[in-house]
Amino acid sequence: MLSFDDDVKSMPGLQPMAALGMQTSAGFVPSSPAPAELPEEKKSSISEARRIRAEDKRVINGSTDVNQLVPFKYKWAWEKYLSACANHWMPQEINMSRDIATWKDPNALTEDERRIIKRNLGFFVTADSLAANNIVLGTYRHITAPECRQYLLRQAFEEAIHTHAYQYIVESLGLDEGEIFNAYHEITSIREKDEFLIPFIDVLTDPAFKTGTPDADQKLLKSMIVFACVMEGLFFYVGFTQILAMGRQNKMTGAAEQYQYILRDESMHCNFGIDLINQIKMENPHLWTAQFREEIQGIMQKAVELEYRYAEDTMPRGVLGLNAPMFKEYLRYIANRRCQQIGIDQLYPGANNPFPWMSEMIDLKKERNFFETRVIEYQTGGALSWD
Repeated sequence: MLSFDDDVKSMPGLQPMAALGMQTSAGFVPSSPAPAELPEEKKSSISEARRIRAEDKRVINGSTDVNQLVPFKYKWAWEKYLSACANHWMPQEINMSRDIATWKDPNALTEDERRIIKRNLGFFVTADSLAANNIVLGTYRHITAPECRQYLLRQAFEEAIHTHAYQYIVESLGLDEGEIFNAYHEITSIREKDEFLIPFIDVLTDPAFKTGTPDADQKLLKSMIVFACVMEGLFFYVGFTQILAMGRQNKMTGAAEQYQYILRDESMHCNFGIDLINQIKMENPHLWTAQFREEIQGIMQKAVELEYRYAEDTMPRGVLGLNAPMFKEYLRYIANRRCQQIGIDQLYPGANNPFPWMSEMIDLKKERNFFETRVIEYQTGGALSWD
């Protein structure tokens, strides 16, 4: 067994950290010991000079040690991390027996309702995996503020929980796993959304991609806007509304309850992403050019078109008191909101929210589960927070 008395250089397979290629700019910074011949007060001043100051931190292109969480500069990121931990939940906590009985009953759901459920799961079973990969293989390594990294780690775990939840629903209902998990290849409306997202993932996950130039930093910022404002802030909302509308009619309440928890998590992800985007804008105002803002507007318009096509595909006829044209207005309303949150002019002036009950579910701090099947405060502490 390796002992602290052993000479590391003599141990086979072990090398000093510098030889292992440890990052020294924005990662681990090995400290060189102060020369033994220096006076103690000189050694102390050298050590203090190496210590991180909060004001030196940056969200991107920082030079401080990312392994040192404190001193905090971005306290808002740490508070969001704590809130996310307090809102912890697991899919198997939710009883699916009523959903199973409903799904097996040939008269309990219409074919249009069954189509909605399968299309929803077909999109979501892989969407959260795409989001997780974007975080752990892309975004995380380009963020140099440890408080923000801490939340991203929690967010990645929550994406795994969401994938678990969708798999749990698929398994509980006895659905064809091959059909559901391959929908993002085989269903056009789902594939088009994923194909829209993947190039933005590829930019950040490319091992050769590095920030530090205006062009590269804009690419990073653009990808972050796509994932916070489009994927988590727009592409999920047709599916969320459909399943939660079903739950409001006392159908598939177990699945709807899980979607409600996921909606809460994703709302926090979206809000964190927007805060991160705005912080990067503040620290790098030169990135926020008129041309860049115009490009973002084009991306948002394309996203609205794709999500509306998905709405038309999932509900070719009116069902659950919903229809596709209602979603056109809703998506425009959401797009306006996302643009405002990052400082871009509205794209669709006058767009209204046809589903005010969705705003209540997102914005209000609920004391009980909307479907009254279990207390929603499955938390390690504090009240349910959507902030």
